[in-house]
This record gives sequence, C-alpha cells and structure tokens, in this order.
Amino acid sequence: MGKDLTALRSRLGGPAYGCDYNPEQWPEEVWAEDMRLMRQAGVNLVSVGIFSWAKIEPRPGEYDFGWFDRLMDLLAANGIGACLATMTASPPPWLARLHPETLPITATGVRLAPGSRQQFCPSSPVYRDHARRLVEQIATRYRDHPALALWHVNNEYGCHMNACYCEVSAAAFREWLRDRYGDLATLNAAWYTDFWSQQYGEWDEIGVPSLAPYHPNPTQSIDFSRFTSDAFLGCFRTEKEVLSRLTPEVPVTTNFIHEGPAIDLFGWAEDQDLIAFDSYPDPFEADSHIAAGFHYDLMRSLRHGQPWFLMEQATAAVNWRERNAMKAPGAMRLGSWQAVAQGADAVMFFQWRASRGGTEKFHAAMVPHTGTDTRIFREVCELGAELAAVPGLVDSRVHADTALLLDWSSWWALERDSHPSVDVTRGEAELAHYAPLFEAGVTCDVVHPERDLSGYRLVVVPNLYLMTESVAERLLAYVRGGGHLVVSFFSGIVDENDHIHPGGMAPALRETLGVWVEEFWALPEAGTVAVTGLAGSDSTGTGRIWSEVIRLEGAQSLAEFAEGELVGSPAVTRHQLDSGVAWYLGTRLDAATMRGLLDRVRGEAGVAPDLAVPPGVQAVTRHAEDGTRFLLLLNHGDEPAEITLDQPMVDLLAGVTEPDRESSTAIRLGSRGVAVLTAATD
Repeated sequence: MGKDLTALRSRLGGPAYGCDYNPEQWPEEVWAEDMRLMRQAGVNLVSVGIFSWAKIEPRPGEYDFGWFDRLMDLLAANGIGACLATMTASPPPWLARLHPETLPITATGVRLAPGSRQQFCPSSPVYRDHARRLVEQIATRYRDHPALALWHVNNEYGCHMNACYCEVSAAAFREWLRDRYGDLATLNAAWYTDFWSQQYGEWDEIGVPSLAPYHPNPTQSIDFSRFTSDAFLGCFRTEKEVLSRLTPEVPVTTNFIHEGPAIDLFGWAEDQDLIAFDSYPDPFEADSHIAAGFHYDLMRSLRHGQPWFLMEQATAAVNWRERNAMKAPGAMRLGSWQAVAQGADAVMFFQWRASRGGTEKFHAAMVPHTGTDTRIFREVCELGAELAAVPGLVDSRVHADTALLLDWSSWWALERDSHPSVDVTRGEAELAHYAPLFEAGVTCDVVHPERDLSGYRLVVVPNLYLMTESVAERLLAYVRGGGHLVVSFFSGIVDENDHIHPGGMAPALRETLGVWVEEFWALPEAGTVAVTGLAGSDSTGTGRIWSEVIRLEGAQSLAEFAEGELVGSPAVTRHQLDSGVAWYLGTRLDAATMRGLLDRVRGEAGVAPDLAVPPGVQAVTRHAEDGTRFLLLLNHGDEPAEITLDQPMVDLLAGVTEPDRESSTAIRLGSRGVAVLTAATD
C-alpha cells in the first residue's frame, strides 16, 4: 500500500504549500531573494528539477551538479523540502540527435521533433536506459540530503504525447499481446478477426492501430490503449525501482492530469506512495468547480481515501487555452480550499516565478512578472498563513456513502467510432450524474467497478458501456444485499473484448435492472424528447442524446417518453430486488429532472449531505483519527450565504485572514468565502 508517510507529514508540520521551482531560469543572485519570499509566503515544499535534464547532463554521461547542489543546500538552510524530480520528462536535444529512434511517431506516421517536451517513445529501451542512468546519478547524489522530502517521477505522463506508433512500440505491443493472450487463436477470437478478413497467422503481422483506410479493429485499438498505459507505467516503474532501492524511506509519486485517457489511473494507483494531481479548471466556466470536484473525489478514491497532493494549479491565468481567463479575487483561495475539503493535504502551484521566456511565459505564478506588491502575491501569502493555521487537517479523511463507477477500458471502448451516437462520452456522462449529487452536498467516491461496493448506500453507474460479466454479477449481489443502484443507458453492452453480450446486455445486469433493451434510438444533434411522470403525472422533463425501447422484466416504469415514435414507452424504471433497488435511465434527463430523481433515489437509500446548506455552498467533513471533525464550508455562489450549523463551532481561520468570530451555530460566508470549522470546546 505504499511507504509510510509519517515522516513526510512530520517534516512539513501541516499541509504542504509550495510550487514548481525552476531557478535555472534565473541568475543565482535571485535565489536568496526567492528563499526570503518563500518564507514570507509560508512555502514548505517545492518541486525542483522537473525540466533540468539538459542542464544536469549537457552531454551524454557528463554531469554538472554543482549548481543543483547549491540549490538543494539553500532549500535545506531555509527549511524548505524538495519534491525532487527525476528530470526525465523532457529529454535533452542530444538524445534525439544521437538516437532519433527514441522520438515518438504519430498514428499518421509523423515523427515528432524535439524542441518542446515529452518527446520520447515510452517503449524505447534506449530512452528508458538513459533515464535510468540519470535517476541513478540523482538518487545516489541526494539520497542523504536534508532537503530531500519526496520523489517526483517524470511529469504529467500522457499529457502531450499520449501514444507512440513507431516500430519499437509495435514490437513491444506484440510482446504485450503474447503475455495477454498466449497464442494467436485466442487473440483472433478476442479481436473478432473473422470480420473483414483480419485473421493473423504470425505475430509479426500484428501492428499498431495507425491511420488506416477506414476504422481500425476496435478491440485492437482498446488493447493498444491498455498497452500504452502499461508502457508509460513501465517507464515509471523503471525509475521508481532505482529510487526505492537507493532511498527506501522516501515516498515516490508522479503528477496525474485531469483529462488523461492515456493513463489508467486505477492501474497506476498502487504504484504511487501518494496520489498527486494537477488541476486547472477554467475560470470562464461557471461550473468548473464541479468538474474539479469530480477529479478531486477520484484522486481521493484512487488509494481508498488516502489524502492526496494538489501538485499544480494556477494562481491566476494559464497560457495554453485559446482564451485564458484571469481568476477573480478570492477564486484561487476558494479553489485551493476546495481541494483540501475533498481530501488534499497539499496546495501547490505552477510555478514560483513567472518565466520571462519560453512557451509558458504568460502562465501565472506565485510571484508574477509585476512583482510582490500585487494582489496575487498578497493572496499567496494569505493562503500560506491559513494553511499553516490548520495542521490538524493533515491525514484526516473524507467518508462517502455514495460511489460513482469509472473504468478506463470502458472509457476507451465507449469513445470508439461506429457507435449509435458520438454524443455519449465519458466526461459528459460522469458530470451528468455527479453534478446533481455535488449540488445536493453529497460526497462521492469515484471507484473502479471491481472495488468492494458493500460499504456504499448508493452506487451510480454512468454509461458503463464495457462491463465484464464479473462486474455485472457484483452489481447484482450489491443490489440483492440491500444496495441502491442507478444505471444509465448504454451500460453493460459489451464484454472486455468489446463483444456484445448475448441478448444485448450482460445477463446479470439485465436481471438486476429487471429490463431488457430492444432498440437504441439515438437523438439528433441537440435533439430532445419529452419525458413525463417522474415528479407527478402532469410534470414533464426533457431527455437528450438518447432514447430506447425498454421492455419490462419485473421493473416498474416510473417515467415514459411523451412524444415521438417511442411515446408511452418506459424512459425510467425502478426494480425492487430482494432488499435492494435498481433504477435504470433510458435517456439523459435535463439537469433539474435528474436532480429531482437523484434526490428521490438518495432519499430511499438514506444518503444525506454533511450539512443542509444554501445553493452554491459546498460543505464537506474531514475526520481525524482522534475524533476531531473538520467541517469545511465554501461559497461558490455570487452572493453571501447564511449557513445554520448543527452544533456550536469555531472557525480555525478566524484571526488569520478572517475576522475573529465567537463560536456559533450560524455563519455568514461572503461570495467565494471559506470557513474551516471544528466543534467549540468549553
């Protein structure tokens, strides 16, 4: 389950607070000023060396650590821990010159050039060997350095280069397939190669799913996605092996990204000593905090509730969107505390000083181009003071009675071509189910379908297209055992090989739901269909994306399609099965109707929010081992909110940046306001 994090927590003394620090971009005389300002801001951890390979190893086998030694010593002298990167995320130009075969190739056959970052093939033994040698040098040199607190392997795997289609990758893919299938007969059956005359007679006939005259074999494509995730994981493990051998007590992590289809995070989680995540919600999107919340709940769930690290975020605007929105005053603070509320034990940024040159020169930083006499730096210092005031939050846990299911194989399969509708996507599906729960104040875990679900009162399944029979059996057992289950359309359609289940749905899921689906009726782009009956016989909601012909096999129809060819046909069903209940949704309900439905479902399941709060306010509880309860309140709304508490509580931020408050059973939060409450003591 990973290394003991007690020493890291003790060293930091509270939540981690800091940033990516890239001092190689600045003259050394600036570094002392950096240390002074970091102490002023409350920084206790910085990620260093992420993009330093070319400076540390300017020529093959020739190392220049002198400047980095001085940096590490400076951090130690100022009591700042180093989240020390392995520097392998951006190979130096000499590697591409000497070994062009390490450069990745796209599905269209184009070899990508150096001059950016992540220009490596994850299957390349040459790249891995050079990376391993570098990591050996770094770990050997700094294994006993007092600044070393945490290892940071590579950076944002799969962010820009999310698959390689070169011959090296093809050969590695074939070996991966041999391990998975054993023989060609099994592979041909799994890939359904009788279709389109695709049978393979020799392993060397198999390639990667590069650009072809028409759609490639779907199972081959899904397997290639599985292989690619494993190839990147192989790179991570190569480096982690060195680190764990030379520094067995130092935790190891890498930073995941928010939209990472290349990396199966569930498959990676057990290799991390702690989960780290980079979060960049778009300020132009009014509900971006909800999508962020989904990812925060996922990060917390990856290692079964273990607190995670927010490794990167922006103090203000980023540089890489078409239009880069500035964060309003208080928004950075609010977003940071949201991550903490949902389980983060670290708040960190990219980066310390805004770069004067390079691609990211317009990306915000803790110290902006305009210096320290700025709103941004003042907010940075205030947030650092607040985090330092709540050391007891560290390692407290968030508990959830509700789980949403997510599976990367299903994601890869769901978004393949040749399906009834391109509008059914993983991101849209997850948020359509998550947002109503978030808005109702319900804390959710986001878990793999193979996870033990028995501890949850409510399980929500958003369009889990690929479902193994074992998962279907688990859902059946969950409902029979008294669980409450919500399943949306186009779930349980195919098995792990993307083959349609007999009868069009996994048999155990069909039994669970008490329905079978005769026909899919995809809706046109932006098309809708009226749905009636959910909130009463006269109420009408709207469905979008999808409709279908549902036949009842024990379930009760609770809502019907009210127009079109399917008028009168079930749209939403409920199936009482032993002591549990399974709901089925045959369309994507509008937000208000979906909220009403899920409110009813969670009411039956006994799922309640941590605290009844006004719209726009988020309330999450973190529980410490000693029984202390921390209630975090965040006002995402545009207006002040009055919140009634369930007992007298005190605000731990009072007197730090907030006014002093007496213990009370009520609190007023301004727009973008935050409170961290705990029970008042006599």
